[in-house]
This record gives sequence, structure tokens and C-alpha cells, in this order.
Amino acid sequence: KIGTVILYGVPIVSLMMETKERLCLAQISSTLLKDYSYNEIHNRRVALGITCAQCTPVQLELLRRAGAMPVTSRRCGMITRREAERLCKSFLGDHSPPKLPENFAFDVSHCCAWGCRGAFLPSRYNSSRAKCIKCFYCSLFFSPNKFIFHSHRSLPDAKYIQPDAANFNSWRRHIHLTGSPPDQVMFAWEDVKAMFNGGSRKRVASGSGN
Repeated sequence: KIGTVILYGVPIVSLMMETKERLCLAQISSTLLKDYSYNEIHNRRVALGITCAQCTPVQLELLRRAGAMPVTSRRCGMITRREAERLCKSFLGDHSPPKLPENFAFDVSHCCAWGCRGAFLPSRYNSSRAKCIKCFYCSLFFSPNKFIFHSHRSLPDAKYIQPDAANFNSWRRHIHLTGSPPDQVMFAWEDVKAMFNGGSRKRVASGSGN
């Protein structure tokens, strides 16, 4: 089933794939994100943890006929509407934090080194280097980048995992919510992770009359 979704005022072709509505990433890249390079979009998508579902040949032909893909294209990645909104917001949004109750904190953890737990306070997350995570064990505050290098051996049989020192800004892959939070909390966490991701480069209008 093929359809159309309006995203930031632009019609984007969608397909129903295994009961989920997915949008054409290539069309999003060539319209809404046309002022950004392939590498910028790819790196941002990976950082946000967004994975693409590949089209079948039949689905690809539907996208070609709908004008979403060039006739010469051989494959196309599809992402959910929620993921498309997150990706576009990370480039085009105002980076304002999601609306959350006062003094709200995400219960987070990571498994680098000996691992650690903490409370991520979105109210303190006003820059990429903000000390917004309070360690559960020592009560010290850390930025997300540095928290993944902070750990406590809380259990005698804890396993040591070598931190990803080669990529100091990989906290979005390593810090996770603990337990099974409701969807609203999961969505808010995704929005928080999209903030300050990739610097402050602004979209540049292209073409005359824009």
C-alpha cells in the first residue's frame, strides 16, 4: 500500500511494510535535507540509532512510479514516520527540549568499563558538554560524553568492557534507559538525544527567491 505523508510541509511517499508505515529516506534527503551531504545525513541517522528497512524490487518500482526515486535507482531505505520526524528535527528543529514534568530525570545506564547508572536531568542539558548526568553511586555530575568513561565496580563478578575511546562522542549508542519505560518516556529520550547532535550548523536557503 502506497501513500503520502506531509513532513515539514513537504509530501513524502510512504509504504506499508510489515504493518508499519515507512517513508522514503532518499526522497527526504533530496527535498527536506537537500542542503546537507550524504555523509552528514548518514552519520546523523546512525547517531540517532535509526536503521533502514530495504525495499523489495516490487516496492522499489512503486516508489519509482510515484516519483520518489529515480528510474535508475537500484535500492531504497525506508524509515518510520517517527524516525523521519526525529531525523528532520535534528537538522531543521529549534533544539528545544521536550516538555517534561519539573525535576524529571531519566534513569540511565551504560556498560562501558565496569558500567554505571545515573540520572539524566534534561533541565540541565543546555549544551553538548553540560554536566547533566548524576552518578547513582558517587553523586558527581558528568556530561554525557564523559559519563561513558565513568564507572563503578558495583558487583564482584562484574565484567570489564573496554570503552570506545576512539569515538568520544558515542554516548548516544552507549547510554540507555533502564527498565521498561512507557512509550512517552522513550519518545522524550529520543528527542533529548537528537539535541546538540552534529553541532549548530543552520540550513542554508538555496536558489533565487527563497
